[in-house]
Amino acid sequence: MSAASPRVSILLPVWNAESTLETCLRSIERQSESDIECVLVDDGSTDRSLEMAHRQADRDPRFRVFAEPHHGLVDSLIKGTARCRGAFVARIDADDWMHRDRLRLQRAALENHPELDAVGCFVRIFPRKTLSNGRRAYEDWLHSLCDPEALWRDRFIECPVAHPTLMIRSEALAENPYRDRAWPEDYDLMLRLLRKGPRIGMVTRRLVGWRDDANRLSRTHSNYEQQRFTACRAWHLSHDFLRNDRRYVLWGHGRTGRALRKALTELGHEPALIVDVHPRRIGERIHGVEVIAPEALDQHRELPIVVSVAHSGPRARIRSALESMGFRGGVDYVSAA
Repeated sequence: MSAASPRVSILLPVWNAESTLETCLRSIERQSESDIECVLVDDGSTDRSLEMAHRQADRDPRFRVFAEPHHGLVDSLIKGTARCRGAFVARIDADDWMHRDRLRLQRAALENHPELDAVGCFVRIFPRKTLSNGRRAYEDWLHSLCDPEALWRDRFIECPVAHPTLMIRSEALAENPYRDRAWPEDYDLMLRLLRKGPRIGMVTRRLVGWRDDANRLSRTHSNYEQQRFTACRAWHLSHDFLRNDRRYVLWGHGRTGRALRKALTELGHEPALIVDVHPRRIGERIHGVEVIAPEALDQHRELPIVVSVAHSGPRARIRSALESMGFRGGVDYVSAA
């Protein structure tokens, strides 16, 4: 490894992770991609995390440890990014672990596909015994996104790449730095990258073990509450798919659709029509907006369509119906859960 320019930098923020950090560090140490550095940013830990990190760095000079006051995850990511020297930056969290071939395979994917800014990989969420049905469904959905077009098409449903699996070109991260907008920083980054088109790929192997427990930041911090995901999704819709349109067609007016409609209204976008499949609702008005049947969409092809339903089954049926009418996913309509 060249001390000045490793091929891959691993960006590892740490805060009070003594119970899991050693497993994470060992998984980095044993990587088959040897031309690496690990930039470990300790966010003011009050347990033994910093001591463990220094011990690892003393044993392996590829680990570089930076101790910072406690300012939170995004601040650690920003400070850590500035210290990464590699052409590629790979994320991992201190309570997760990676397969020994993860970095090698992702680096090769980016080198073989210069059109991509970043790649993710499949995950195994653990521990399995306590895994909720919702998390299993999210894992299954992530594994259905096998190519850049699928990731781009479904970008407004959920975050299409598990953040600890991300490997991104350093120049792409410099152009789209982490930022704190009081919503999920990983989803915000993905949506900025995908605004340019299908620029994120996927290595279709389970290469990261992604821990799920009650203490995970995504379960405890207000930035990751559902309303903040909705705010993030709406803001990016406004600057991406709806950037040239103040009016749109909304398919779905349940809890998910209502929340998204409210967030979009605050950004200056109003639904021109609402689509429903129930015959009794056709022709009615919801807050002054006419409800139409799906087949009536053929008369309104000039309007972008936002499909906002929560479950994958109905989304798949709606997608099939729209495609059969000649509407193109990601171009004429998007799904936004």
